[in-house]
Amino acid sequence: MEATLVLQFAVTAALLTLVPGADWAYVISTGARSRSVVPPVLGLASGYVVLVAAVAVGVGTLVSSHPDVLSVLTLAGACYITYLGMSSLLSLRATAGSRPTTDGDTGTADGMTGLNLYLRGMGVSGINPKAMMLLLALLPQYLTPDGWSSTAQTGLLGSIFILEVVVIYFGVALFARSLLLGRPRLNTAVTAFSGVLLTGFGVWLLLDVLAF
Repeated sequence: MEATLVLQFAVTAALLTLVPGADWAYVISTGARSRSVVPPVLGLASGYVVLVAAVAVGVGTLVSSHPDVLSVLTLAGACYITYLGMSSLLSLRATAGSRPTTDGDTGTADGMTGLNLYLRGMGVSGINPKAMMLLLALLPQYLTPDGWSSTAQTGLLGSIFILEVVVIYFGVALFARSLLLGRPRLNTAVTAFSGVLLTGFGVWLLLDVLAF
């Protein structure tokens, strides 16, 4: 692969990762309320590993060519993301007026374990069909017919994208944590906003399925 193409992809992928969306809402919410930002960020990255692998072996193309399958995946993703958003909003009531406590480095104010946060993050990115469609549209533009196989090229570009996801989302989560630590009112407001954003994104996906 040409180095210039790889660099162009890296810049484009980084810019797309910097666009706020469901990932941002989740990582900000968990970053603000968790003692460790590692599980949610690695969960999001793992979800993208699944999507990149699906694109690399052709599963993504197969799914996108079957509208019914894509609709089912979109519906599942919409329901799950909406559930996470509503859970975040409902958790505010449970923690209102009390100081959040945790049982360990990977606990949260809701009592979720690091594994819970990891799996939720993996679900946010991994079953989001919009993310798969984005990768399907983006990755082929930077593949070259000569040299490596398309699977190997997709794997390389996907690895770059996932590395950028980890770096950027770690930064976002740590910034949210440092900004909101010791500021319960602002923490509550940001958590509420993140919950609304997740719920809104899930509803948008649901409406997209119904319109389709």
